[in-house]
This record gives sequence, C-alpha cells and structure tokens, in this order.
Amino acid sequence: MLSPKRMKYRKRQRGSFWKSKQATRGNTVSFGDYGLIAMEPKWITNRQIEAARIAMTRHIKRGGKVWIRIFPDVPYTKKPAETRMGKGKGNPEYWVAAVKPGTVMFEMAGVSAELANEAMQLASSKLPIKTKFVSRRGVE
Repeated sequence: MLSPKRMKYRKRQRGSFWKSKQATRGNTVSFGDYGLIAMEPKWITNRQIEAARIAMTRHIKRGGKVWIRIFPDVPYTKKPAETRMGKGKGNPEYWVAAVKPGTVMFEMAGVSAELANEAMQLASSKLPIKTKFVSRRGVE
C-alpha cells in the first residue's frame, strides 16, 4: 500500500481542491508509451491505486513496465462511529491523492497498443472516475 514514510504534520486541511481546473503539471505521457488520463477531479485512495496497479500488471503478465504517476500524500481523517460532535479533528484513516482532470495517473511501456489498452481499461474499472487512454506522440 502506498503511503508517505513521514510527514511534517499528521493532519491536513482539505483545501479548495474542487475549484481547480485542468492539471498544469503531470499532464503529459513522459516515461512510457501509453497512459491513463483522469477526466474529472477526485480523491483516489491508496487502495484504489494498488487495485489498479495489480489489475494492469496481471493482464500484461509482467511483460512491460508500469509507472504510477500519482502518490497518496494527503491524510484522510475520520471521526469514530457514534461520536458526538466537537472534541477536535478525527484520526487519519487512509491516504488519498488529489487528482485533477488531465493528470496522467498510470503509464506503460514494452507492450503492444492493444494489450496496453485492455490493461488500462481493467485499471480504469477499479477507479472511481472517468478516464481516457492516450499514447505518446510518435508511437505507432
């Protein structure tokens, strides 16, 4: 499971993530030949990232190389069930990655375009957002 080794602060404020427009960084296929791009803003949990990674690597039978371009570095806090209001912020439960539209989430190389597309579709089914399969310029 992906999570940061250490953080300066244990809890973080959520911020105004939903007002953000298109991603300006991490929006091009840089490492591999094919990529999976997010089409809407959402918090992706570390479990969802791991499930998508496993689905991709199993489908390509560990033939190519897979890059994970997002990292869950935001702690998601939650108060216990049946707890009264107040008494401060809850404890961190899991980690999320804030993904904007246009962010390249996964990249792949060393496999054919058809196999990469199938693997990315399997990974997309594990994620809670709409995605798009793209390829680097000059490939094919």
